[in-house]
Amino acid sequence: MNYIPEKNAFNQPVFGNEMQRQFAASYPEEPQLLDHNMTANALLTLDALARLGSTLPKASVEYNPGDLPVGIDPEDVPENGLSIADTILNIESSASWAVLKNIEQVPEYEALLLSLLAEIQPILESKTGKMLQPQGFIFVSSPGAMTPYHFDPEHNILLQLRGEKTMTVFPAGDGIYAPATAHEAYHTGGPRNLVWREDFAGQGQAFHLTPGKAIFVPVMAPHFVKNGPEPSISLSITWRSDWSFAEADAHAFNHMLRGWGMTPTMPGRFPKHNKGKALSWRILRKLSLVK
Repeated sequence: MNYIPEKNAFNQPVFGNEMQRQFAASYPEEPQLLDHNMTANALLTLDALARLGSTLPKASVEYNPGDLPVGIDPEDVPENGLSIADTILNIESSASWAVLKNIEQVPEYEALLLSLLAEIQPILESKTGKMLQPQGFIFVSSPGAMTPYHFDPEHNILLQLRGEKTMTVFPAGDGIYAPATAHEAYHTGGPRNLVWREDFAGQGQAFHLTPGKAIFVPVMAPHFVKNGPEPSISLSITWRSDWSFAEADAHAFNHMLRGWGMTPTMPGRFPKHNKGKALSWRILRKLSLVK
């Protein structure tokens, strides 16, 4: 999908001038708590989200029990025994966690996503270049639900719309919290869930999110999320950049080198570009020498 800026659908900025300044100061490497002015929207009610979940392709819907530990392998996550629509409509009592992925596949939600991203586009493009692959995700969580320890490849702002949750974020690029081999595995088709160690407890930065609060999360910053005592709805607006793709390809190149018995240096974080390894990986992939 090509990114085409659209006029904000809310007739007023969702992120005010001060929040945009704070975002500019933290982007792209520091997590930052922000305020947002996202008013009630008919597209984000439970009824509307249940319909959206039933409309999206199966691959774009994920839901499971919410009473999970902080660290768990994806293959060990059980099903909750409900449909996605029933999971969402009964989120107060279904003890579940659901995510609707790539909501931009539906025109109304694409317009919502792009109107929000248009507000911050000049800021982020001044640092990491053209905004690429804008995507939206909606999270619906039961009281007390846990999203296990993991990382994500996108630049991300999570807007809390209903209920409350605490997101605990760990430094991006720190091999203590996510070793190089975990990055390499993910960027060559492996899972995004990470191995949790109990000694990590208390070392992350905890951000309490209530309606009207948002958090910017850097690319590949490990984190986990604990929902509060009420059902929660959150909207995640994400994008990629040339820098994020270069880091990903450099990790994939390192995975190949490690398979040859080498111990490659972990790709550098922003503003390092990792162009050499990224270009090498892209050439090998274009020649079909790697997958």
